[in-house]
Amino acid sequence: MRYDLVIFDNDGVLVDSEPISNTILAGYLTELGHPTSYEESIRDYMGAAVHRVHDLVKERTGQSLPVDFDDTLHARVFAAFERELVAVDGVTEVLEKLVAEGASYCVASSGSHARIRVGHRKTGLEGWFDDGTVFSAQDVGRGKPAPDLFLHAAARMGVVPERCVVVEDSPLGVAAARAAGMDVYGFTAMTSAAKLDGAKGYFGAMAELPALLA
Repeated sequence: MRYDLVIFDNDGVLVDSEPISNTILAGYLTELGHPTSYEESIRDYMGAAVHRVHDLVKERTGQSLPVDFDDTLHARVFAAFERELVAVDGVTEVLEKLVAEGASYCVASSGSHARIRVGHRKTGLEGWFDDGTVFSAQDVGRGKPAPDLFLHAAARMGVVPERCVVVEDSPLGVAAARAAGMDVYGFTAMTSAAKLDGAKGYFGAMAELPALLA
């Protein structure tokens, strides 16, 4: 493998959570008087930390979301994860290959640590990631498209940015990886390659990823 560290996004890359979470987010915002379709939620918030929701609503309407917005949203999303969440097809096989090659990898997600762990536990991925390889936007304060999270993950893993590769499925994530000076491959299962502009390459199924990293 030509990289020293593979950094995986979580939602939509490791766990198939984006349809679930964006359906709930759109419904909750609409319930609060901010009409939002599923497609709009995907467009505006996919790959982002929850503070982006607060920022955009405030910018567009001049109104603040309720103080318990995050807690309510997370409770609804976590409950749905427990019912419905599955791992992205083929991701276990990719992780097996990385381990067999002795390659280093980690996850860097806009989601909270609690969200990451709930998803990994439900999908059986928790055994692949220990506490030292799980990084969240909570750790740095600014989520994607800022490069902070990816730079933090690389520093903690002891790898310089130019030796890292990021696996992403959102425009915000691709922009963050590029800003961090890292190569990035775009996963097009939910987002077209055209919307992931700037990636080094694209793949539509996890089975294709190992060849790109080789």
